[in-house]
Amino acid sequence: MSVHVIVDIKVINKDLYAQYVQKVPTLVKKFGGRYLVRGGKITTISGTWQPERIIVIEFDNTEQVNKWLKSPEYAEVSPLRENSTHSNVIMIENGVLP
Repeated sequence: MSVHVIVDIKVINKDLYAQYVQKVPTLVKKFGGRYLVRGGKITTISGTWQPERIIVIEFDNTEQVNKWLKSPEYAEVSPLRENSTHSNVIMIENGVLP
């Protein structure tokens, strides 16, 4: 069952965030992730949510996500995101409709 990591990012330091964007795709791929959405035009259809940037990454399972997030390699680059953005990150395990 696939798992999706969804990130809602507001960039507060473009130069620092650019360093993160340059380094993280290699790690996502190394741990089995695939970008489905990485930025792009956002249109709010309903409600008040006004995200600046959305990223959606698909993994085959939660184990891959956890290995990626807990890896020493990601520990080196994650401060770049943490110090350059206000971020909300969730993980969704795909369910099946009844």
